[in-house]
Amino acid sequence: MLRLVSDRAKRLLFSSSSSVLTITSTSARMRFFSSSSTDKTTITSPVTVETINPKIVKCEYAVRGEIVTHAQRLQQELQEKPGSLPFDEILYCNIGNPQSLGQQPITFFREVLSLLNHPPLLDGSETHALFSSDSVERAFNILEMIPGRATGAYSHSQGIKGLRDDIASGIAARDGFSANAEDIFLTDGASPGVHMMMQLLIRSENDGILCPIPQYPLYSASITLHGGTLVPYYLDEATGWGLEISEVKKQLDDARSKGITVRALVVINPGNPTGQVLAEDNQKEIVEFCIKEGLVLLADEVYQENIYVDNKKFNSFKKISRSMGYGDEDISLVSFQSVSKGYHGECGRRGGYMEVTGFSPAVREQIYKVASVNLCSNIPGQILASLVMNPPKVGDESYESYSAQKDGILSSLARRAKSLEDAFNSLESVTCNKTEGAMYLFPRLHLPEKAISAARAVKTAPDAFYARRLLDATGIVVVPGSGFGQVPGTWHIRCTILPQEDKIPGIITRLKAFHERFMAEYRD
Repeated sequence: MLRLVSDRAKRLLFSSSSSVLTITSTSARMRFFSSSSTDKTTITSPVTVETINPKIVKCEYAVRGEIVTHAQRLQQELQEKPGSLPFDEILYCNIGNPQSLGQQPITFFREVLSLLNHPPLLDGSETHALFSSDSVERAFNILEMIPGRATGAYSHSQGIKGLRDDIASGIAARDGFSANAEDIFLTDGASPGVHMMMQLLIRSENDGILCPIPQYPLYSASITLHGGTLVPYYLDEATGWGLEISEVKKQLDDARSKGITVRALVVINPGNPTGQVLAEDNQKEIVEFCIKEGLVLLADEVYQENIYVDNKKFNSFKKISRSMGYGDEDISLVSFQSVSKGYHGECGRRGGYMEVTGFSPAVREQIYKVASVNLCSNIPGQILASLVMNPPKVGDESYESYSAQKDGILSSLARRAKSLEDAFNSLESVTCNKTEGAMYLFPRLHLPEKAISAARAVKTAPDAFYARRLLDATGIVVVPGSGFGQVPGTWHIRCTILPQEDKIPGIITRLKAFHERFMAEYRD
């Protein structure tokens, strides 16, 4: 019976009279059934790299680039063939992703999210035994803010109004100046807010955005995607990655002389990848400069909780501008905040906001339109953004445990930063500025000419060459400085401070051993 069915199927398949497909030889039939021998060169597609949007081809994002792809291949090899490599694990020091490296979430935040993800828990008799009283109360309050108590529904395009009220209250408490919920746009992390502002400001390649170099590649990528021109200004490594107004002015004038209309100035404070924290006087200079030159100030402030030195503190640019007597009529300012960084590190929750001030009602309508195209940001992310800006206060049941968790994380990050900073500075021909804030070190590699020549021989940047060799020898993943921009002729790597504290000594040991071998091999 099976043979009859098989013969009938073959006749139907290969019959020239009954089938659209005619196969006349045994070899052709074999090629048809063997997917591994399909001649892919005959397949044509209406979409090729040459025919897609060239802006996508042109943009780059180094923190998840070639080095990381190779690291993932090595991780797969370790899983399939334990002991096959000269290390037993991949140590990801390439991206600010705290919880992937073992950082634990803040209990209060997760309790509130848990209750709101399943509101019937709020009515359970066992809830008060499992959750703190203030997390239950906060969840009840937030549930009342949500229309229809529908936590899985779309919200207002700017975000749930009550949550924006809470965030505005948190900003006011932080800065000492009032904030308005109508100025708050809740976003899926800070990145969508940056993209929205680039969409708003960039009309063509003749529009430029001043960006620090080194910079977080979100900015270069988004400027490229939206068709604008990145106007670089170089941070001064010799002064701890200082932002010099004279340098910004020089680059602004140069861009204008080339016919570029510079629309905005990006400032990352605390710095990524450089880890510096701006002094208050420097911030005042920046505010004055933007007002004088008619620039929108785009303030990336996502690391505002990550300060590790006693002689620096975070001041928002809104606080600085308001303390100088400037209001909405004087300066257009957009401040970005995220739940991904700080001490909370909730990257996967995709929560954040931008505070938009100093724009006319007509322009605000256009920003709202862009937000509306995306419908709204995700609701758990919105909730978490409100919690980050309004954490437990003295007297709340969760306050002591919350404070202990927060302080424990930040103090540990400070120790890790110092240990890695000292380690890099102990290496031959490596210099590293102090990490005052954020989550990164950006040490400079004073590479021997022999190493630079070896890199050029394989058509790669010298710092990428170093990073690849480091990964292959130790399993440590860092990002080449060339992915962030740097003064021509200098070479750096970006290394996070996020691996758990008990792993830092091992990382340092591997790093030192590798660097000694590398320098012995390539020393001029």
